[in-house]
Amino acid sequence: MRRKICGIREKLFIFAAYTNNHRHQNIMNRLLRRLPRLGYRQKIVLLLVGGIFVGLGGLFLYLLRFHTYLGNDPSACVNCHIMTPYYATWMHGAHARNTTCNDCHVPHDNVFRKYFFKGKDGMNHVYKFVTRQERQAIQAIDESAEVIMENCVRCHTTLNTELVNTGRITYMDAKCGEGKACWDCHRDVAHGKMNSLSSTPGAEVPLPESPVPNWLQKMLK
Repeated sequence: MRRKICGIREKLFIFAAYTNNHRHQNIMNRLLRRLPRLGYRQKIVLLLVGGIFVGLGGLFLYLLRFHTYLGNDPSACVNCHIMTPYYATWMHGAHARNTTCNDCHVPHDNVFRKYFFKGKDGMNHVYKFVTRQERQAIQAIDESAEVIMENCVRCHTTLNTELVNTGRITYMDAKCGEGKACWDCHRDVAHGKMNSLSSTPGAEVPLPESPVPNWLQKMLK
């Protein structure tokens, strides 16, 4: 008797699931019927346009060397030549022994905020460079400066919370005149004095090779 009841329950569950799926299928069919039917030529055109957009998007990411920005290699920063003096001054400073660019310039409280900030800040750099708005001497915007100071306090926790009071204020507190930012005293850390493209003209940095294939370069010559 118990087996029979269990069997009936199972059949009821299957019937209910079938009914729900049938309803969903009817809804989808109604939506599909309302969409305009594409002819053979329209499908070909749609595929070609979609392929062009996907191809151009892939080429754009390839030229940007997008994959290099997913890691922590500092050489990714010199994909753009205007970052050359900042890479060179970091490489010859004390911070180069233990830190990378990401250690100071992106947040570390959670993974989502880290990559969201990294992507947004990177696209801001691309926009400024493409529209020729980059300065000769780059300065961090407030949002970036706040992250940098957070990381100063994070790495130097003992110094900033036990020996001095700087770790108990934020960058915005310092901006409001309620204290000093770390670089108000440590101006030359970690990139030396104010840098520009002309400040380190002979610096040797790992500039990336041209993304254009050799066969295409020969063809263009």
